Amino acid sequence: MKKPVLCYRTIILSDIHLGTADCKVEEVTHFLKHTRSEKLILNGDIIDAWAIGRGHRWSSAHTKCVRRLLKIAQRHDAEIIYLRGNHDDFLRHYLPLELDAIRIVEDYTLETKKGRYLVMHGDAFDAVTTHTRFLAVLGDIGYQTLLRFNRLYNHWRAWRGQEYYSISKAIKAKVKQAVSHVGRFEDHLRNLAHKRGCVGVICGHIHTPEDKMLDDVHYLNSGDWVESLTALVEHEDGQFEVLTYKEFCARLEAVALGEEGAVVAMSPARASTRLAPEPVSWHTEEELSAQA
Repeated sequence: MKKPVLCYRTIILSDIHLGTADCKVEEVTHFLKHTRSEKLILNGDIIDAWAIGRGHRWSSAHTKCVRRLLKIAQRHDAEIIYLRGNHDDFLRHYLPLELDAIRIVEDYTLETKKGRYLVMHGDAFDAVTTHTRFLAVLGDIGYQTLLRFNRLYNHWRAWRGQEYYSISKAIKAKVKQAVSHVGRFEDHLRNLAHKRGCVGVICGHIHTPEDKMLDDVHYLNSGDWVESLTALVEHEDGQFEVLTYKEFCARLEAVALGEEGAVVAMSPARASTRLAPEPVSWHTEEELSAQA
């Protein structure tokens, strides 16, 4: 049976947090296995050095995800740009660094058909993370504790036949301080985009996927692979899309089943005009096994 591979011009992932129990490592590895792109941008907090330093367990599944990334680099399937985040800030001492097909940098300017986009993790505009490391680590411990409770709570909801519910997202949506913090974060990004002469800015850090305009600046956030399970993809026609893992799986299944009119690797603009989908690559089980 042939397996579909969805093709994009650029894929941006952030906040995978390998090394933590709540990292959705199986999902992100599956996503990497069944996508191809010219550029793969890893926008910070890919490896959670803070959690590993506190004794969190690194599993074989996490190693498999790293091996998948190294395979992509080894085969030169994509140019890999790795931007350091605050949880993998140990990389700061070695920047910039090039390891064959992998470039590790502080920030990156992405050239698109719409103009230049500034790509950065975003922690530089978080005053707590930047200036008060102790409070940042303490806050991270609290967040990890909340995620553990959230995991138990959702086991109970699943037992009752109810859908997943994110306690942390609900808290962030209702706490005024958190809302105002996000607002200041976006203001800083908009101002920096103006200074750099960019039409848009792409970041992660706050674990909230987004695609909107901040006045005249296009703001995109790739979310995370802890709760939102989202990637940011650029299509060949230059359109960006926040792609959820659920929608990604639906597109793979649609192609595998050969459903007529399936929307595959299609930007929102193309979908609205019912244009033909972008080309899809196909691989056999043997080919994918050889690439694993």
